[in-house]
Amino acid sequence: MAAAHAPAAPVTDRRGYTQLFAAQVIALLGTGIATVALALLSYDLAGADAGAVFGTALAIKMGAYVVIAPIAAAATARLPRRMLLVASDLVRAAIACTMPFVTSVEQIYLLIFVFQAASAVFMPLFQASIPELLPEEDDYANALARARLAYELEGPVSPIIAALLLQVLDGRSLFFSTAIAFIVSALLILRVKLPEARGRQDEGMLPRLKRGFGMFVSTPRLRGLAALNLAVAAGTAMVTVNTVVLVQFRLGHDDRATGIGLATFGIGSIAGTLVLPALLRRITERSLMLPGAAMVAAALLLGTVAPGLRLLLPLWFAIGAGCALAQTPYGFLIRRTIVAPEEKPPLYAAQFALSHLCLLLAYPLAGWLGAAAGMRMTFAILGTTAAAAGLLAQRLWPPEGDAVPA
Repeated sequence: MAAAHAPAAPVTDRRGYTQLFAAQVIALLGTGIATVALALLSYDLAGADAGAVFGTALAIKMGAYVVIAPIAAAATARLPRRMLLVASDLVRAAIACTMPFVTSVEQIYLLIFVFQAASAVFMPLFQASIPELLPEEDDYANALARARLAYELEGPVSPIIAALLLQVLDGRSLFFSTAIAFIVSALLILRVKLPEARGRQDEGMLPRLKRGFGMFVSTPRLRGLAALNLAVAAGTAMVTVNTVVLVQFRLGHDDRATGIGLATFGIGSIAGTLVLPALLRRITERSLMLPGAAMVAAALLLGTVAPGLRLLLPLWFAIGAGCALAQTPYGFLIRRTIVAPEEKPPLYAAQFALSHLCLLLAYPLAGWLGAAAGMRMTFAILGTTAAAAGLLAQRLWPPEGDAVPA
């Protein structure tokens, strides 16, 4: 009787992964540029009420992602991945090409929902494809780290690119740049040979979130991280939603100045991220993240003096740096949490959900407050929220057990 053949070992495809990762990075940058263009479009349509419109649009974006992503992951699990990824990019490119011709707020809301639904299809398929291309554990771990870094850098880098593009383009034309980014992403994906989807499914989103939230509740440093997410969301929402209103309606500047304001926030975030490695060799995460939240709160409260552009830019830089210090080290906290390796993904999933839930609340709050109560009150309320979140994090996360790194 012939011996049974052993199953063939999975083949590593680093070239395919590199192309897929490049597609993700380009798509993320396209999404970030679209966010800047959406802020300018909201101002064109709503003027002084642009913050309320933009905040609502971003809430729809966050809500659609949170709701649709787990559904899309289950519904598309056995469908051809490459074609779905390409279709997602092309749908987003088509929506981007439509946005410059929008004439009503309702059209913005509808198109943003469709755009984010396509993004919700893309992300789980991308994540599911990585272990198929990189079956070796070390390669896969490094790929996950790069994916998280790309996602975190999208926020600060995209406004800088948008600011440069605004030197030669108007706000609505930015959407065409976004469409080009998604088309390039689709072309890169077409060059990748992705394995067929397998019948066995990974653990679903809801069970992962349930276990991840349970570990957050039981771990002091993670309880502190949960509170810090709210401080970061308050600062991010104020900058993202209200920059266009502050710069163009209150201060009388143009699209380029709005781009510079958003880029300054991005530069601050990058600066905060770059100093992290050196600081974390000398002090604990807690000693870095809590002051980061305090920096965000202080900058927001200083905004109540109704600054001009010259003072607004340093505040935006400080908020960007504070957000980076308060949130970027979360990966170190999760890695230091004593759990089995297979328990790490639920923690990352829970952190992703918590941070996006805070943004889901903060975006419309920043917009509606700005339109209804004025910018000084918005600065005051969001600054107080960030300060309260930082104080709560301090109470939930005691210093015991966080020794200074050697």
